Amino acid sequence: MEQNKSVAIITPSYNGLRYLPDFLSSLSETDYPQKLLKILIIDNNSTDGSVEYIKKNYPQIEIIQNASNLGFTEGNNIGYAWALEQNVDYLVLLNQDIIVEKQWLRYLVESAQGHNVAAVQAKLMLHPETNLLNSYGNAIQFLGFGYCNNYRQLDKPGTEPFEVPYPSGAACLLKMSALAKTGLFYSRLFMYHEDVDLGWKLRLAGYKILLEPKAVVYHKYSFSKAKYKFYYLERNRYFVMLKNYKLATLLVLAPALIAMELGMIFFSLLNGWFKEKISGWGSLIWQLPAILRDRLKTQFKLRQVKDKEILRLFTGSIKFQDVKNPLLVYVANPLLEIYFWLAKKIIFW
Repeated sequence: MEQNKSVAIITPSYNGLRYLPDFLSSLSETDYPQKLLKILIIDNNSTDGSVEYIKKNYPQIEIIQNASNLGFTEGNNIGYAWALEQNVDYLVLLNQDIIVEKQWLRYLVESAQGHNVAAVQAKLMLHPETNLLNSYGNAIQFLGFGYCNNYRQLDKPGTEPFEVPYPSGAACLLKMSALAKTGLFYSRLFMYHEDVDLGWKLRLAGYKILLEPKAVVYHKYSFSKAKYKFYYLERNRYFVMLKNYKLATLLVLAPALIAMELGMIFFSLLNGWFKEKISGWGSLIWQLPAILRDRLKTQFKLRQVKDKEILRLFTGSIKFQDVKNPLLVYVANPLLEIYFWLAKKIIFW
């Protein structure tokens, strides 16, 4: 297929000097018409010489320097505003700790031209364990947890694109015409779950999200168990659910939400981040009026699809290797699967 679509690649960067040589070197080898390609680095006030490295070695790359660390969410939103000014057809989100294969972008663009497709995720492999998957399409558990599907499993041989619940913000292509309806990331999130919300919004608006197995990138990924991460993960999944689910769906899911909340309290006490859990509740309560206003926009201006259809690609279990424990695997997940099966029988709206 002839490549005639313009693309803007945006990458938020924060103290990423250890990643930039491999990342930018691979990016410079991308097999795509240079006249159709624009690249922007959004620097979140790095102090490790990142900006100087880019200016010296890749002067053709544009840089926006923020005066403070605005986070992954707002950094990308700044990049999206820049892409709007460039009047491009597609926006690509790409992490600073990625290495791309030569033809990755061609495959993403080809898949994005399918009917009603708004987003296409690359196949994320781990690095340096390049035979293992990082994400073969991310999963959304019905209580708002988002996680990498098939994490640390051996590479899969498939070559045909397939539908996924949401695209990983680490490496995905987005159609600008679709983003004109949904916007990019929900600014209240700061970091984590922003891509869960984006995929949810796109699907609510009636679009498809695909994974393209032929578009291969390698991710220097490690699952952080820092306390601040659990604060954002726990808080943000409630932000996203409150904004995107119908009220009737939230009522059906309420018993499971309460049970899971008790489980997460126990888990936070056991692992030393109960204070962060409490702080997340405080932030949720403080921002609840604003979230409810955002909810009205989602439910009455954006929504084109029933929750019944949205739940079709959700999962009942949490199957992520780095948070696996016997209580989750042998007790919580089977009960959640049963509850989810029943909920889907009830939810017709």
